[in-house]
Amino acid sequence: MQRGLAWWGPSPAAQLGLILATIGLVWWFGRNTLDTMADAGINPGFAFLSRSANFEIGEAIIPYSSADTYGRAILVGLLNTVRVAVLGCILATLLGVALAVARLSGNLLLGGLVRWYVEIIRNTPLLLQLFFWTALTHAFPPPRQALSLFSSVYLSNRGIFVPGLIVESVPAGASFALVVVALVAAVGLAVLRRTGKVTAAGVIATALTLLVASGAGLLLVGATVRLELPTLSGFNIRGGYSLSPEFAALLIGLTVKFSAAISEIVRAGVESVDRGQWEAARALGLRNGQILRLIILPQALRVITPLITSSFLDLTKDSSLAVAIGYPDLVNIINTTANTTGQALEALAILIGVYLALNLSVSAVMNQYNRRVALRGAGRR
Repeated sequence: MQRGLAWWGPSPAAQLGLILATIGLVWWFGRNTLDTMADAGINPGFAFLSRSANFEIGEAIIPYSSADTYGRAILVGLLNTVRVAVLGCILATLLGVALAVARLSGNLLLGGLVRWYVEIIRNTPLLLQLFFWTALTHAFPPPRQALSLFSSVYLSNRGIFVPGLIVESVPAGASFALVVVALVAAVGLAVLRRTGKVTAAGVIATALTLLVASGAGLLLVGATVRLELPTLSGFNIRGGYSLSPEFAALLIGLTVKFSAAISEIVRAGVESVDRGQWEAARALGLRNGQILRLIILPQALRVITPLITSSFLDLTKDSSLAVAIGYPDLVNIINTTANTTGQALEALAILIGVYLALNLSVSAVMNQYNRRVALRGAGRR
């Protein structure tokens, strides 16, 4: 009997009483909440998700109208959040690594500029930066006087217009087949990469081959693929991809803010590698770029990856500040849903659950990569 109760600790009766008291407190709180909602004429539950939303969303990846349901509106907000989070993580990483390399280049002027950049950005609130970028994007001239870069990128107060790859006339069956092939190929490559039967170069070569084969397959089934450049047409700019001022401001703000943090993480990781590694590589005749790419970074990744994971999680969560500048992200849509339905508790539960799922997904992906890096490093000892 004593062995069976060992996992309860030294005071099993006290712990059991605490658990029962906690359950009772949660039940009491839930009962009172339901009674209060009933008195206010609010029916608890998630049935509102199937009702018509009756509000428009200014920016959506998938088709949406005010006649669609609250569930679809929340999906639009989720996709908007995922889009800005994924792009922000990619761009912040690229810019952060470039800044770290510039800081470590040995050029006093360049290193000093990067240091001031990092200090200013890291010590300025993100919300203030978002207000600055929003004001800047809205201060661009109207479309007819839009700023043009190489006659292919336009900056106007209606958004940023960039060239886009347009795919048209794709049969539904072909789209489904391409998605299935891509998923199967991704899983297969991941398994082979994990077992060591294929190198990273082999993965890249296979991915490029599949990309070219997919393009050829689309052409064979009658699809058209073309590069569309934005052009000034009348009083507006048409063609290509357009980024709304709010989306552009949010993406730039997140990229700039977290690139500063990532640059310091990369710099610290590189400097954690023993200087003797540089000297030994130079003795072999390797250039600084080769040393950094082939010798230093692979070892530094064991230090860099966990901290960059934390930055990715922070970036995903801080994208919720989009509500302050009018970008229709998940928080914005959930807030509107709660105000129009009165189901604030359910809307908050959805928001918490979705953000928890997003961050756990990011953490799982980065932890998987971190284990690969750690195992690779351990195998070289």
